[in-house]
Amino acid sequence: MNWDASASGGTLLLNLIVPPEVADAVAEWLLERDDVPGFTSALVAGHGSSEHSMTLAEQVAGRSRRVIFFTYLPTVVAEAVLAEVGESFRGSGLNYWLTPVAAAGHLA
Repeated sequence: MNWDASASGGTLLLNLIVPPEVADAVAEWLLERDDVPGFTSALVAGHGSSEHSMTLAEQVAGRSRRVIFFTYLPTVVAEAVLAEVGESFRGSGLNYWLTPVAAAGHLA
């Protein structure tokens, strides 16, 4: 895969926030894709005003458990992955955001 940002129209950081119940399925889905060379995932707590989507225990705690996946991809790939994950996991409560990546690399 060509990681030259200028050739791909830029690079985006795709952040997927998913309920723990579907995290393993999302991870497997991402791993099966040839256009996603890798990703990072972490258990996080969601805080906010969307109580309608929280369990009673989460409402009492004031947070909901989520798993976040991060991967940076050429813009066209990120947009395609986002569209396809939305179809594959429709109704699963996934949230996302895309952020432009100014720089990325490995530090020696």
